[in-house]
Amino acid sequence: MLSVKALPLSELRERTSEKWREYPEDVLPLFVAEMDFPLAPAITAALQRALDLGDTGYIASRTPLAEAYAGFAERRFGWRPDPARMRSTADVSMGIVEILRRVTQPGERVVVTPPVYPPFYDLVAEAGAEVQRVPLRDTGTGWELDLDGIRAAFEDGATAMLLCNPHNPTGTVHDRETLSALAELAEEYGATIVSDEIHAPLAQPGAGFTPFLAVSDAAARIGYAVVSASKAFNLAGLKCALMVTAAEETSAVVRDLPVEVEWRTGQFGLLAAVAAFSEESDAWLDGLLRTLDENRVLLEDLLARHLPAARYRLPDAGYLAWIDLSALGWGDNPARKILREAKVALHFGPAFGEEGAGHVRLNFGTSPEVLTEAIERIAALVER
Repeated sequence: MLSVKALPLSELRERTSEKWREYPEDVLPLFVAEMDFPLAPAITAALQRALDLGDTGYIASRTPLAEAYAGFAERRFGWRPDPARMRSTADVSMGIVEILRRVTQPGERVVVTPPVYPPFYDLVAEAGAEVQRVPLRDTGTGWELDLDGIRAAFEDGATAMLLCNPHNPTGTVHDRETLSALAELAEEYGATIVSDEIHAPLAQPGAGFTPFLAVSDAAARIGYAVVSASKAFNLAGLKCALMVTAAEETSAVVRDLPVEVEWRTGQFGLLAAVAAFSEESDAWLDGLLRTLDENRVLLEDLLARHLPAARYRLPDAGYLAWIDLSALGWGDNPARKILREAKVALHFGPAFGEEGAGHVRLNFGTSPEVLTEAIERIAALVER
């Protein structure tokens, strides 16, 4: 199996996306979740064909997207969701908001599990609800959901939970037993689970990723999943996601959403996602996972050699590293000093919640050379 190689830095700097336009050229950008790899060939071919045809109109009322995702989930996760119980929209965030608007009442509380993807706080507010924080538990070797804390939140009246599965920024793949227990808790208290599974295709082989809706009958009854090809295949700008359900009551909620929710799906996003979820892209994804595995291990070695005070655990999924730099004494937000003095852009740890104090999130979806230079630049601050 071949690895997927990052594009040269000279070519990447020709891109016009956020990663390459936020900072000057002397900054190495490892902050936002964009990768530095070329597209999967099947996606490039699908988009080129659409350009050749001028196929740039509205998405059709009937598309192959749901069937493509069902096949992908069956091959990758051993689970085949019903295409009739899915509906597309522009992106995962939009899908989350639209579902939360219909399963919560204004002012009701939604559980989030920090440190967590910063927009979660805003999405809950956009839906008219309020955030209830139940932080992840640090086990000493990893992180896990605090089921006792979640139970207490449901007992106290929280009516929903926004699950990050796999978890961003820690890269944690929640195990089947934990997810099953979560589903039982939610059903016991009449709560809803909305599972953001955008990083699911990036779970490393052997990590044991399980789609939330697949863990049990209870999960199917009380759960929603929102999925996309955008993270694994670097398609965020093309706007396409799927809201997935597995029971009649939850399917009815998604089915009754206004048609405009679905019409916000991007035509190019849909075409690219169908190509990404096809068997033709499986070998590319396998190669990407191999590259990311090599990079997460390389990062561990670089930190051990150059920044031994850093605390880092290999993520089970994705290309984002959660690194504790508290021991360096660079304050609650060490990414500011690193950007200013080392010219390396990392995501600010405190943005993920107060548990992110002293932390940074680093994107290792890049070349070994860029990753190495970034850590060496940061290490030079310690040497000074």
